[in-house]
Amino acid sequence: MSIDPDSALHEVLSIVRSHNRWRRVEAINLIASENVMSPLAEYLYLNDMEGRYAEGTLGSRYYQGVKFIDRLEGVLTELMKYLFNSRYVDVRPISGTIANMAVYAALTEPGDPILSIPITAGSHISHRATGAPGILKLKVLNLPWNNEEFNVDVDASVKLIREVKPKIVILGGSVYLFPHPVRELADAVHEVGGYLLHDSAHVLGLIAGKAFPNPLDLGADVMTSSTHKTFPGPQGGVIFTNNEELFKHIQKAVFPGLTSNYHHHRYAATAVTAIEMIKFGEAYARQVVENAKALAEELHALGFKVVAENKGFTKTHQVLLDVSGLGGGAKAAALLEEANIIVSKTALPWDRAFREEVSGLRLGVQEMTRFGMGRDEMKTIAEFMFRVLIRGEDTAKVRREVVEFRREFTTVRYGLTPKDVGIDQEIRMLM
Repeated sequence: MSIDPDSALHEVLSIVRSHNRWRRVEAINLIASENVMSPLAEYLYLNDMEGRYAEGTLGSRYYQGVKFIDRLEGVLTELMKYLFNSRYVDVRPISGTIANMAVYAALTEPGDPILSIPITAGSHISHRATGAPGILKLKVLNLPWNNEEFNVDVDASVKLIREVKPKIVILGGSVYLFPHPVRELADAVHEVGGYLLHDSAHVLGLIAGKAFPNPLDLGADVMTSSTHKTFPGPQGGVIFTNNEELFKHIQKAVFPGLTSNYHHHRYAATAVTAIEMIKFGEAYARQVVENAKALAEELHALGFKVVAENKGFTKTHQVLLDVSGLGGGAKAAALLEEANIIVSKTALPWDRAFREEVSGLRLGVQEMTRFGMGRDEMKTIAEFMFRVLIRGEDTAKVRREVVEFRREFTTVRYGLTPKDVGIDQEIRMLM
């Protein structure tokens, strides 16, 4: 087998150009776990720290040449402490999954029981036996779930916690419409000597913008997150706690336990995003929640089966649809992608498992909000979806209209640009 390097290079460039044009100019992205960085954060994401090592903790490294990495990690850590009212923060995990795994490794032993919400109710794979808990040989049990409330069943969960005596109870998840009962479960968890972990990956930006309750203020022992969903930074992870002893154990699990390179180039972009959330976060988070509500209401008015109607549909960035009557989640998601509307299929609590034939679609409005869309645009998106999935219009026809619609929304809002901070050509060359 032979490869023409020039031909391969042309193909790589073509793929990247096509992807960028599709996702940034032509498509409506409703993937609930994605977002875009500001122009300034994207600009700073590419820097020399991408190839450097700084093993160890801040101020205690195993490499030389890290004085600027130390300074930047220190600035980022203080920003995250301020933004989330946390005494201790570790920004070194390279993903939310690694952040979760570090907490498990620090606080459990093989065979320990842990509780998390069922996978069909929105638990993340890093909360389940098929993910990190299984690798660490933890015993994963389901928290009782109430379909009517679309939330954890508090009374049944308290009873189970007292029976099982779990080492960790995990709240938060990938499907997340309403705040989980942190305060209501914390006392029971602590009563049996366990820890309450809240995975805030999906709602971190809403917490920063004061549109969602801060789990640390409600009794969570540890909060973990990724940094690229409603918090619109680069991909990465972070761990928060107000418990010094827990933090020491968690730090050791992060390094030397699970990572030796922390992808330092993301620190600057994450810090810029934190600053943007301090400056613009409340307006951004408020608009995200308003847009999600507007999208849910319009979809419902058009005849879609929107989950949790009796609870007002949503209090986050997410909207859930039951499309079992429209061919199921996989078929519906594929049809929408043909029309340049990108969503993800998902299981719903009444599905038997998370598999190809799941019933639901999970929608998230955070990225389109970032591009300046508001309530009126949510109604337009709902109408596009109605035309594809209920009316059955030709997807190519709808796609052309989606492309025209999207081209009016290509500038990132609630963020900073290089021009805003006076970056000139000389600095650009040094970067």
